[in-house]
Amino acid sequence: MRHYHDYHHRAVDGLVTFLSKSHHDLNLVSFKLEKEFQHVYSDNTNPMKLVSRINKIQQELASIQEQCRELLAAKQDVIDKARATLVLNRSLLQKLQTHAGLPIIDDSNDPEFVNFSQVIEEWTAHVRAGTDNENQESASEDINHLLFSAIVPGN
Repeated sequence: MRHYHDYHHRAVDGLVTFLSKSHHDLNLVSFKLEKEFQHVYSDNTNPMKLVSRINKIQQELASIQEQCRELLAAKQDVIDKARATLVLNRSLLQKLQTHAGLPIIDDSNDPEFVNFSQVIEEWTAHVRAGTDNENQESASEDINHLLFSAIVPGN
């Protein structure tokens, strides 16, 4: 049994040696390519640097997308709270007007309320216009998803 263990260990050592040499050879080729590209191309057109920049951007994209989702969720939360607060305040004001015997201003004659409603409707229409019909149907209730789809294609 001991003989099998030594043989297996030597085989692994040979594989590790081979992989180490291969790693060294690949690093050498990479270094030579980098030097050749530096000589042939300017910094802005060096293919090695461009690939490196693309890889870095791809790694950061997931983080940026998540930050966009968080920002949009916070934005939508502010809009929802502002809408709820304004509607509640409007309702309370109308009740106070009723109790005081004053005429109630209906929605269509209140320029601030009309402007507020129009801004919300325009925003929703703008966000929906930036998405495809499939996303409109499946996510019509989720304004964050609609906005994110309009800004970041493919989501």
